[in-house]
Amino acid sequence: MYAVVEIGGHQYKVATKKELYVYNLGGNAGDKVVFDKVLMLSSDAGVQVGTPTVSGAAISATIQEHLKDDKVIVFKKKRRKGYKVKNGFRQSLTKIVVDSIATDGSIKSEAKPAKKATPKVEKKTEEAVVAKAEAPKKSTKKADSGDDLTKIEGIGPKIAGLFVDAGIDSFAKLATADVEQLKAILEEAGSRYKMHDPTTWPQQADLAANGKWDELKVLQDELNGGRPE
Repeated sequence: MYAVVEIGGHQYKVATKKELYVYNLGGNAGDKVVFDKVLMLSSDAGVQVGTPTVSGAAISATIQEHLKDDKVIVFKKKRRKGYKVKNGFRQSLTKIVVDSIATDGSIKSEAKPAKKATPKVEKKTEEAVVAKAEAPKKSTKKADSGDDLTKIEGIGPKIAGLFVDAGIDSFAKLATADVEQLKAILEEAGSRYKMHDPTTWPQQADLAANGKWDELKVLQDELNGGRPE
């Protein structure tokens, strides 16, 4: 006899005395656990398929120990950005041994259904209602403060400030700006800004203004500080 049972959102094929490693169940070693989400049952009488579970079928098991799975390394890197992150993860598991498989409802779960939380009703005094009605309503409209020009590769907060002061405070305006005009703004600000190359900035701004963020990311991956490699 064997069965297919759902434990922690995963399906396992189980048989008597079979050892299983499942996601952490809690509890202590030696505790008995019951799983009643039996999806299929095969016995001498034939095969029963649940709709979605087999009525009266349940699995009884004993917790052996709690342990952790092998470490999984997650490494993330962004080209030309100097971004590298390495993390390790070990899944918590519980080792169980199947004691028996019942088909007649003789195994019943001892788990008690969780009590539903009773929503708290806040009592409002007449003064509180009046004060709330008289309170000024906050505007839900977002203040129009222009676009974030620092999303354009090669433009930092200070250069963005220079462009805003010059009236270029949106992706649309930057997209239509002449490259020579941008160079003139940088040259006027001093030698530390003159070294920047704004050649690709209108092209990037045009993609951003039209919401083509995926295309913008592809383009920026090919750039080095906003300049073509």
